[in-house]
Amino acid sequence: MRALLVSLAFPNQKKEDIRESLEELKELVRAVDGKVLGYVVQKRSSPDVRFYIGAGKVEEIRQILEGISADTVVFNGFLSPSQIHHLESALKVKVLDKADLVLEIFSRRVRSKTAKLQVELARLELELPRLYGKGKELSRLGGGVGTRGPGEQEAEMRRRWIKRRIQQIKEELEEVKRQRKEQRKSRERLSADKKLIKIALVGYTNVGKSSLMQALTGKETFIADMPFATLDTKTSGMNLSQDIRILLTDTVGFIRDLPHELIESFKATLEELQESDILLHVVDISDRKWLEKVKVVKKVLSELGVEDKPTIYVFNKADKVVEKEEDTEFLTEPAFLSEKSVVISVKRGWGLRKLMDVIKQTVEELTEVGR
Repeated sequence: MRALLVSLAFPNQKKEDIRESLEELKELVRAVDGKVLGYVVQKRSSPDVRFYIGAGKVEEIRQILEGISADTVVFNGFLSPSQIHHLESALKVKVLDKADLVLEIFSRRVRSKTAKLQVELARLELELPRLYGKGKELSRLGGGVGTRGPGEQEAEMRRRWIKRRIQQIKEELEEVKRQRKEQRKSRERLSADKKLIKIALVGYTNVGKSSLMQALTGKETFIADMPFATLDTKTSGMNLSQDIRILLTDTVGFIRDLPHELIESFKATLEELQESDILLHVVDISDRKWLEKVKVVKKVLSELGVEDKPTIYVFNKADKVVEKEEDTEFLTEPAFLSEKSVVISVKRGWGLRKLMDVIKQTVEELTEVGR
């Protein structure tokens, strides 16, 4: 993929925010082995109904594409089916939006059967509305009044198949939920002699959740410096004390404006959050926009109905901000949050013991309440 990025700049947006958003989009393109050749930004008060961008800008982009030999245009937003259709017709190249990119990354990275089903569901729910109106586009043969061309018949057959497959996947995912419920009951029976506390790691993508999971449990997990390196939910157990055992679950990272289809289809995985007793919200302290990304994650947690769970904020990557562990106590970021927080560096091993102490304290508070 040789891509040109396109973004709208709305009146209330800062240049810095647009630039950072484009950098995030660039990382998503890189994650699917694409190359970004440049970007175009247009100032508008609202998206154009037909092209998302203005008609004049479409022609400008068409000329740019010819000049740089790009084969794909990636929009920094979410396009309607008709907008994609009109843009591809005008530009004569593949047009993708943010949802397309995220889904492509997910489809390449998932390993478990459950996650594959969830990605397929999201893809189909995204494709279905895009098929409407494509019958005439697919058809190249004329027909009489009241008849359908081959393209329209093909589109209708595809629509029917997608609807059947969506229903089938939803039924399979319901069965997965039932099986996981039984597995949780089984784990609890095996730990009958211990109090079982479930802790879920959440956070923006690429903040070091998987690294922290490995550091706390000692179990190997895939780690990479890229968006959505870990997609399949992983759970590991460890004893906190003689009578308390904790289950740590690593979940998929979030991004701003996570596609609605993904949130819906991944609820079978994210229900681990709903079952958890405590959330470890991991934050990249070296990221100047960390507070905004905390808000993004909290918005998704709110949609899942888990925003009120006891939360410990874990400020990771402190080694990128200070040179010595003792200097972490002078970092002021935690002061912006009222909940418990710990500054750490998984890479250097800073603050991990203190984090375990805070986890233990929070667990004790929970068990006291539960008595």
